Amino acid sequence: MQAKLDLKKQQKEIYAPSAKKVSMLDLGPMTYLMVDGKGTPESPEYARAVQALFAVSYTMKVIIKKGPRTLDYGVMPLEGLWWADDMAHFSTARDKSQWQWRMMIRQPDFITEADIGEALDAAARKKSPPDTGGLRLESFHEGPCAQILHIGPFEDEGPTIARLHQEIKAAGGRLSGRHHEVYLSDIRRAAPEKWRTILRQPFTGT
Repeated sequence: MQAKLDLKKQQKEIYAPSAKKVSMLDLGPMTYLMVDGKGTPESPEYARAVQALFAVSYTMKVIIKKGPRTLDYGVMPLEGLWWADDMAHFSTARDKSQWQWRMMIRQPDFITEADIGEALDAAARKKSPPDTGGLRLESFHEGPCAQILHIGPFEDEGPTIARLHQEIKAAGGRLSGRHHEVYLSDIRRAAPEKWRTILRQPFTGT
């Protein structure tokens, strides 16, 4: 068996940003298991989507490790793209009922549609199967973006997001694409003041 693949350790420039300094990246295509939805992250729909993403990702990891390829890898953290038809609902009014989201878990490049199909079938056979409707494997190419680590509750992200946007504009860039978050902490176990979230914003220009 090959050594365990740990993308977070291999790609620290992506997954270990500073909380003090904004960093600029140019991210190529990455493979994700993803699902779309709408509404508050406190909703049952959101909880079911996240549960399904993790259930299928961990099921697939076991299948790949025990299969003929005998490849082992670490399941990546949850990520989310967030937006609204009227971005004021997201940035200032904070009307969560109008939020739209795409929740994602990055997969190793060797994962195929056939692997996903096998993992979905295995998950469906579980005693309490997850709601996997809408799950899909897709490549996501973010391109030029800026990011910074936010430490603390999600509700306190505002100033950090503002700083991220300001530094992009100061460098001559224009905001593009969707607000992107990478959740490094298990919020079921860590205190809110210690939550670690990567905040990422694509841009054009500079």
